[in-house]
Amino acid sequence: MYRRIAQQLRQQIKSGHPGPGEQLPTELELSERFEASRNTIRDAIKWLTVNGLVETRPGQGTFVRPRIAPFMTTLSVAPETGLGGGEGDAAFCEVRQRGREPSASVPRVAIQQAAGNVAARLRIPEGTQVVSRRQERFIDGIPWSLQTTYYPMDLIARGAGRLISAEVIPGGTVAYLRETLGLKQVGYRDRILIRPPEDNEMRFFDLPDDGRIPVITIMRTGYLAHDEGPVPYRVTCTALPADRNQLVINSGEVPGDLAAPAGD
Repeated sequence: MYRRIAQQLRQQIKSGHPGPGEQLPTELELSERFEASRNTIRDAIKWLTVNGLVETRPGQGTFVRPRIAPFMTTLSVAPETGLGGGEGDAAFCEVRQRGREPSASVPRVAIQQAAGNVAARLRIPEGTQVVSRRQERFIDGIPWSLQTTYYPMDLIARGAGRLISAEVIPGGTVAYLRETLGLKQVGYRDRILIRPPEDNEMRFFDLPDDGRIPVITIMRTGYLAHDEGPVPYRVTCTALPADRNQLVINSGEVPGDLAAPAGD
């Protein structure tokens, strides 16, 4: 019975009554409306909460969660630039093309020891120093993604000193390394992982702490040409909450217009 009640409330929420931010009737009112026990109503509310439709505020009641319009990121390579979507100027350009406004924090730069996936993807021993550049990114002022790129320290020694500067590099770091060191990216490989959010991600994205909204992680390794085959020179890790992000990959001939987000 609680599932039937929850589904009816879900349909009402989907139709906008009550709308985002509005309060649901009290447990007593819902109990009388559906001729059900308070425990049954609590189970229905719990179902709505687990599915991200409502949130309970202690001492206030239960409210409809604001709807976040999903954003579609195209991961395919852009023929005119050879770069993939979802990072740098290419990402911001796509956001604007979709009629929305992107923004990002000033990069947080750190020198740290490579470990795990970063060391493996860059093909360096664990403990080797790397420089990381981390940004918080937003769409229409709503937290959209967290992106961190790791570079070998020898790039700084070779003259790419702006990598350790806490500033936005015009045109992006890929273009900067090409212009400064003549390093031309010839390809990239994306690994896509789905995992529970970490504590800092729950805080930044305002996600529930029960892990019901997973985080999509795109681990992109950029490669340079080499006599013995492509070699990695950067690893970019992008964390995107699944409640507001969708991904598309084009292959072959497809319509020229931007792909629209899929419905529920």
